[in-house]
Amino acid sequence: MRVLWVAVKAEPRVFTLSVLASGLYAAMTVGTAQVLGWVTEEVVLPAFRSGDTTAGALAGAATAILAVALFKALGVAGRRFYAGLMQYRMQARYRRAVTRQYLRLPLAWHHRHPTGQLLSNANADVEAVWAPIAPLPMAVGVVFMLLIAAVSILLTDVMVAVVGFLVFPAVALLNVLYQRRLSPVATRAQQLRAEVSEVAHESFEGGLVVKTLGREHDETERFAERARALRDANVAVGRIRGLFDPVLEALPNLGVLAVLLVGSIRLEAGAMTEGDLVHVAYLFTLLAWPIRALGWVLAEVPRSVVGWKRVRGVLDATGSLPYGDRSLGQGNAAALEVRDVRFAYESADEDGDASVNVLHDVSFSATPGRTIAVVGPTGSGKSTLTSLLVRLVDPADGSVLLDGVDARDLRRGGVAETAALVPQQTFLFDDTVRGNVTLGLDVPDERVWEALRLAQADGFVAALPDGLDTRVGERGATLSGGQRQRLALARAVVRRPRLLVLDDATSSVDPQVEARILGALRDAQSAGGGGATVVVVAYRKATIALADEVVYVEHGRVAARGTHAELLERSEGYRALVNAYERAEVEHQLMGEQAGPGEADSEEAVA
Repeated sequence: MRVLWVAVKAEPRVFTLSVLASGLYAAMTVGTAQVLGWVTEEVVLPAFRSGDTTAGALAGAATAILAVALFKALGVAGRRFYAGLMQYRMQARYRRAVTRQYLRLPLAWHHRHPTGQLLSNANADVEAVWAPIAPLPMAVGVVFMLLIAAVSILLTDVMVAVVGFLVFPAVALLNVLYQRRLSPVATRAQQLRAEVSEVAHESFEGGLVVKTLGREHDETERFAERARALRDANVAVGRIRGLFDPVLEALPNLGVLAVLLVGSIRLEAGAMTEGDLVHVAYLFTLLAWPIRALGWVLAEVPRSVVGWKRVRGVLDATGSLPYGDRSLGQGNAAALEVRDVRFAYESADEDGDASVNVLHDVSFSATPGRTIAVVGPTGSGKSTLTSLLVRLVDPADGSVLLDGVDARDLRRGGVAETAALVPQQTFLFDDTVRGNVTLGLDVPDERVWEALRLAQADGFVAALPDGLDTRVGERGATLSGGQRQRLALARAVVRRPRLLVLDDATSSVDPQVEARILGALRDAQSAGGGGATVVVVAYRKATIALADEVVYVEHGRVAARGTHAELLERSEGYRALVNAYERAEVEHQLMGEQAGPGEADSEEAVA
């Protein structure tokens, strides 16, 4: 009832109209019985006794029946329209609320929750929560109808009323048993829906891995196992409903038979008239179906409560990033300072320690317009550092300052207006090239082409069938890895950020194209004092050499800082790592040459 009350408070006007329409239907249902009793008493029986009737009597009877039927139809239409409107509004409202919460919650929260479960929360769970809304006005109207009917039947004959009313406690008791049996089974089925969604989403996301490793059969069986479990749970729900529904359907009809039996005895005794018996019997016949509406609401309640708990689990989740009210300027490159930053990913190990440190007391700075290369072995915390620079996460200790302002003090959207990140894993939407570069930003095509030129992507985009209007397919399936990376870079620079963070963002691009990209970025920095401060996570020696300063990270700490030449001279770990990267790159190029030019991702290969 608390869940349903949430909907009533959210849509009081629509709920009131639906209940009024349901009340009209209820009143006209009882009115139908009254009219039929009157027609039987005043028109039908006199016609049987005399052998004829008048046109006026027939017209009056027909008018009364049609009038009641018309108002009853208006009640049905109004009840269904407003109940549906209320249900779909609540579903839309809570889908928006859940997705807004997803966007508000930090990445750390998303890492702890499977994507399939989140999809289920926003879709199946929201639908389940508000499923009882559709029959709710009908059920409220039924209560109104039962009150009217009870008064009408009691006024007609008390003994018949007592016999008929025995149906109601029987139905109530059966519904209580029904809910106790159904609730745990429905809870299990709702959970399995989320699990099936999780497995399906993982299968789609990992399609390339599944196919290249020949694991189609295993993945199919993994999905089939969850699907079979969901099938069995739904069958169990259907079995319980199949057991109780016929009994719930039969009880009101048994009540009608009991009323007819007792009413016939009362009629023989002269305690009631034929019209009274028709009125009461027909009223109980009509009540048999509306009583089931109460059962429909109760049948949806277990799934609704389960869905509500799962949805509230999202809406009540904590861990959002707090914002201040400060803003940064526009135009020139931003000054960056990382001051004594420590970061730990949340976990839950056996010792109860809730964190695993990734970065320890990391400090460095970048003056506006300079390029900083972050270099380090795998697992040293480079990607985590880039997430901190654009405030996808906050440090446990220390601070990240942009133009001397702590990123946590900036207003909502302030960091996004200043900094842009091009991550390791490039994501493109199933949209046009223009749509993927602008992502809703209102910029002219000239600015889009400018960004594409800076990212060295204008050549292959111009060669596409429809240029900027070419659709790239889901996740950019029609493009190579290097092309996708260059579009992602263009997406960042088209916003003219003052801080550009590249997390190994050109790893799929050949060295010549990468050199032209970094050269274009340096030219943009020096043009008119604008451009951006660039932080690039890199491993190629040629890329690192283009940076003004190198920050060498090892085991989550800044092990050394300086120019590329200085670190080669004084840092043994840096020298060994860069030389290893260079050897791996040479071997990769030799393998590419042996495989043929079709394997390379260069402008010539694309052409």
